[in-house]
Amino acid sequence: MYLAKVVGVVVATTKNEGLVGKKILVVQPLNTDYDPVGESEVAIDSVGAGCGEVVLVTSGGSARQVFNNQDTPIDKAIVAIVDSVEVNN
Repeated sequence: MYLAKVVGVVVATTKNEGLVGKKILVVQPLNTDYDPVGESEVAIDSVGAGCGEVVLVTSGGSARQVFNNQDTPIDKAIVAIVDSVEVNN
């Protein structure tokens, strides 16, 4: 899992049946200082996140488990809205 910031929304009127009714968001991965790292990605929202929010993203099989359907083509899922991050160095 990793931190990311929601930076956009994807609108797709035609999509795989397993994605019908699911919100697709664009997320920018972040480090623990909230600095962007890497490229933006697309993730399926499971918690009602919105633009500008910091979220926790999971990927692979874990992302599909969030929606209880291993046949759905989901590789990344938003599983939490982050309130704060505390790192002890």
